[in-house]
Formats: sequence, C-alpha cells, structure tokens
Amino acid sequence: MNDTSGRPLAVVTGASSGIGRELALECARHGYDLLIAADRPLDDTVAACQAEGAQVQAIEADLATPGGVDALHAALAGRPVDALLANAGHGLGHAFLDQDFNAVRHVIDTNITGTLDLIQRVGRSMRDRNAGKILITGSIAGLMPGTFQAVYNGTKAFIDSFAYALRNELKDTNVSVTVLMPGPTDTEFFERAELTDTKVGTQRKQPPEEVARTGYEAMEDGESAVLAGWKNKLQAVLANVTPAGVLAEQHRRMAEPGKA
Repeated sequence: MNDTSGRPLAVVTGASSGIGRELALECARHGYDLLIAADRPLDDTVAACQAEGAQVQAIEADLATPGGVDALHAALAGRPVDALLANAGHGLGHAFLDQDFNAVRHVIDTNITGTLDLIQRVGRSMRDRNAGKILITGSIAGLMPGTFQAVYNGTKAFIDSFAYALRNELKDTNVSVTVLMPGPTDTEFFERAELTDTKVGTQRKQPPEEVARTGYEAMEDGESAVLAGWKNKLQAVLANVTPAGVLAEQHRRMAEPGKA
C-alpha cells in the first residue's frame, strides 16, 4: 500500500472478525485507507474493505508480543496515522485457579501490554502533529467483578480507566480519545474464551456491526465514551450503585461453566 491516495489512514487491530472487522469496514466506507492487524488470517476483511474503495495493508501478528507490535509499527513506515482503533483483545473463562497461567498472561499482554505499547507509539506521533483520533475498545465488563472471567474483566477495568486518563492528558491538544464499551456481542469471543456453556455465552447478543457503528461515530464526534445498546447503558448505571459483592454474584450466574 502506498500513501498517494490522498485518503486518511486508519489502523485497526483485532480486525480479522467481529467488532474489529466491522470497525475496519466503517473506516473504509467513510474514506479511510487501512492498515489492519490480527493474530488470524485477514483475507476476508481485506477483500471487504477493498470492495469499499480502500487501500488495505494487512499484518498477521500476535500483538501480545513486542515483536508483533514492532511488525505493525514498522509497517507504517513513518506514515501519519489519522485514526487508531485499538480493538485487539480476547477473554478467558473458568475459575482463575484452574486456568493455565500462560493463557492468563496472554490475555493481559493482549488486552493491556500490547495495546498500550501501540497506543503510546502512535499517540506520540499524533501529539507531535497535534491531530488524530484514538478509539479504544474497553467493555462494560470493566465495570463489574468478573467471577469466572476475573482476568478479562480486570483488564477491561484497566482499559476503561486508562482511556479516560489519556483523554484528559491530551485535552489541550487536537488528539481525541474515545473508549467503546460494548456488552455481549455476537462474535467469536465466547468460543475463544471457552464460554459457550455459560448463560452469557448462549444468550442473545448485539450484532457487531451495530457496536462498530456506534464506536466509529463516537470516535468521529470526539466523545469520551460510548456504550452500545440501551440494555448495556442501563447495566452500566446499575453497576455504579450496586455493591461489588452483589455484582460478583450476578456475574457468577452469567459466567459459571456448565450453567447455560
């Protein structure tokens, strides 16, 4: 991909499927060229975005690793990024003491370490140019203790908080930071997190294209945060006034294995 199209450039991570794929499509439809990344094949997303008129470059890399972030950053080749949509992330079900710690570490390194590494690299360039938009995919899961998803919810609590803090640090610049906080969404998340035998894994979920459209529009409008769907907005309000122990018990009923 060259930089002669005259179109702005968006970087979208976790773009192989689900919310990330739909975010990439939103960018393509609204005039962005794309650099997309994921730890899985991206051919389908590339073709779909090219059909919308975008030039697309794809990097298949594990963004939980420094090498994966290095590969994505190197692919920019110094081109300015107009929008960074940091969406890469995954979950992990079952009780914490029963989980393999390598899997635990990978969730933390994907959802937090790699995400922050990329945001810092791209964000510094945006600050230097005094222009850019950053959309970070958090979750309403970050608003509640995640019984049987303790590590995932903890990482999203970090990301939700981090996004607000970074936004405030950049308030005197023309760089905006928006956090997208979806609830259960109809993606591969639940299969990858081994949550298909839980109530949350089997319940009706929001289509990823709706979540992505909400997030994209909030990013373009420079909003601080957006929750996709009225049920999730209500849940967020209730989470702010419900004791943590009650929230943990409620989450147990939704995420306990074998209780679908």
